Amino acid sequence: MSNNIENHVSSLWELENISISHNIIDYHSYEEHTTKNDTEAVRLHFGLQGTYDVTLPQIKASFHLSGHHNNIIYSKGLELKVKNHTKRIETFGINFNTASFIKIAQKGNDPLKKFCEEIVNNRNTILSPEWQTNNFRIQSLIKEILCCPYHDGLKNLFLFSKSIELLVLQASLYAADKQKKHLISSSDRKKLIEVKEFINNRIDNPPTLHQISNQINLNEFKLKRGFKELFGTTIFEYTQNCRMELAKQLLLDTDKTAKEIAYEIGYSSPQHFSKAFKNLFGVTPKSITKTPDDTIISKKL
Repeated sequence: MSNNIENHVSSLWELENISISHNIIDYHSYEEHTTKNDTEAVRLHFGLQGTYDVTLPQIKASFHLSGHHNNIIYSKGLELKVKNHTKRIETFGINFNTASFIKIAQKGNDPLKKFCEEIVNNRNTILSPEWQTNNFRIQSLIKEILCCPYHDGLKNLFLFSKSIELLVLQASLYAADKQKKHLISSSDRKKLIEVKEFINNRIDNPPTLHQISNQINLNEFKLKRGFKELFGTTIFEYTQNCRMELAKQLLLDTDKTAKEIAYEIGYSSPQHFSKAFKNLFGVTPKSITKTPDDTIISKKL
């Protein structure tokens, strides 16, 4: 462990042709450090928390990354030079065996096809020089993987299917990005990522648009337009989805009643909570504890 690292919590799941990792690193100070591995792989990389600079010598590129972000990287052995700008960095990644990834992705959309061409030609590459922001669907999938309810063979099947789903969401995200007219400045982009974290930290008492605008120092017009462009959803929809996902997890993992959870996540009326929950998931909160999670299908996500 580096002298700069105070604590490093790591989880790893090994499947056939795929490995999944989740890392939370707490640092003593702010400085650059290098990590290496000699394995050839395609990595689906997701930043979940923290700000850092990363240099990838194999593809001759450097990036400043903050908050929720993602990209796909291919290299024959990976070297990362990372300089942390926050005391905690949290990342999630899925490493695909190269041959397996090509077989899965080469018939995908244009971004994946071009990416696969680079891999076939043995060129270290990245899906896009512009990193995308994790949308709510990507965040939810990562949470599902981290809270996998299955064991043995079913667990492997679940993790494999969710890994492919994440790949599809990423490919779709990068294809859609090419069609966008970007109106967000880099400084406003940083503020909008802060908005997301601000909401996440107050999910039991969601802030109003006015409160967010004052906290982040961004006018309400830029706030609403920018959030929708960057994350693909409105602030209201994002807040509601986060509350419902938290409620579903509490219903599945605790003995709390639907009424208790309604108040815990900030609803003044259990009836309003029940209606919102059913609109999103198609079932009532009370039925969750009697229904396996894999039968719950979101209508909107």
